[in-house]
Amino acid sequence: MHAVVVTVTINDHETATGHLRENVVPGVSQAPGFITGYWTRKDDSGVGMVVFESEEAAEAMSERVPSMVPEDVVTLESVEVREVVANA
Repeated sequence: MHAVVVTVTINDHETATGHLRENVVPGVSQAPGFITGYWTRKDDSGVGMVVFESEEAAEAMSERVPSMVPEDVVTLESVEVREVVANA
């Protein structure tokens, strides 16, 4: 398993949350190889982690992330693909 880890700075909390729930979560959850995803927020910082069955599926999603982020609502800070070494 591999995860896509995304960090953002949130510029507009209300709009960002709406976009996340209405667009990002449904789109990501239908991606090939999707297992699970979590999106978190603390103050103006957001971190999302989405787990996929394979590195290839995670890489494919990581390439789509920039097009899913509304630049006026959040600022994309980083996108990483990481191997999942344990889960519970």
